[in-house]
Amino acid sequence: MKKSFIIINTFLVVFSLLLIGCQPTSPAPVGKETASLKVIAAESFLADVAQNVAGDRAKVDSLIPIGMDPHAFEPVPQDVAKIVNSSVVIINGKGIEWWLNKILTSSGGDHLVITACEGLANREPREGEKAEGEAEEEPDHDEGDPHYWLDPISMIHYVENIRDGLIKVDPDGKDVYTKNAEIYIEKLKNLDADIRKQVETIPEDKRLIVTNHESFGYFADRYGFKIIGTIVPSVSTGATPSAQQVAKLVDHIRSTGASAIFLETGTNPALAEQISKETGVKVVTDLYTHSITAADGKAPTYIDMMKYNVKIIVDTLK
Repeated sequence: MKKSFIIINTFLVVFSLLLIGCQPTSPAPVGKETASLKVIAAESFLADVAQNVAGDRAKVDSLIPIGMDPHAFEPVPQDVAKIVNSSVVIINGKGIEWWLNKILTSSGGDHLVITACEGLANREPREGEKAEGEAEEEPDHDEGDPHYWLDPISMIHYVENIRDGLIKVDPDGKDVYTKNAEIYIEKLKNLDADIRKQVETIPEDKRLIVTNHESFGYFADRYGFKIIGTIVPSVSTGATPSAQQVAKLVDHIRSTGASAIFLETGTNPALAEQISKETGVKVVTDLYTHSITAADGKAPTYIDMMKYNVKIIVDTLK
């Protein structure tokens, strides 16, 4: 299926370059004309963080529309055009943008690609997290769990990588990028302290999390939660659990006393509701994990997204 998509995607790359009538371009000149620096980030939360670092020296756009799961995103020719015409492309990395590799290779140009999570180590599953017989990882995520951004301290590393990349492309903006990064890093440290304070209101034996797929590992490691299980046994939302895996999860929920299943917005709740009927656990359906919201939504920025999610988790478990 994915091999077929890559072939189709290659055709789209070529077709889109012909359609927009352009050849791969070099990065726009920067310096005094800073408005010409075009930056695109794969995910909306990443665009928000990058904009905080870039400040007024660049406009950062998001490639994946707000509300869309990056695991399921399929680029169209217009997306290729955005990449071709950008000076900087920012990705999360670790395989979550598997569909982007072919575009970056085929579209040409001299744009700088910043891998925001570069340098961060993969987490090791804690004892008891993976049930026997769990599905093997999908090929597009063979690099490990990419969801570092749900840990605000890991996000500091993102900010540093973005800062350094922007300085490389726009050396005249070094002071601006450095100062903006310092300010935002301080906000992330305050966010971390606020999360810790809230989590402390939950008794340790109730800090049990069941999620739709393997996305909250880094968050759990940082704040002392235990991942009881996941409905989809993968860091990607594209995998499908077997009946045996669902049955094992039901047994595990019963034996541990976990009280809730947390789902991202846009997730089909059918399996979670089935498990809920068998175990009595509550199903929470409105966490924002892969995308922020529009400006008038509940989580219009990365920091707002984290605050919203933590409040929902804490209020549910304590």
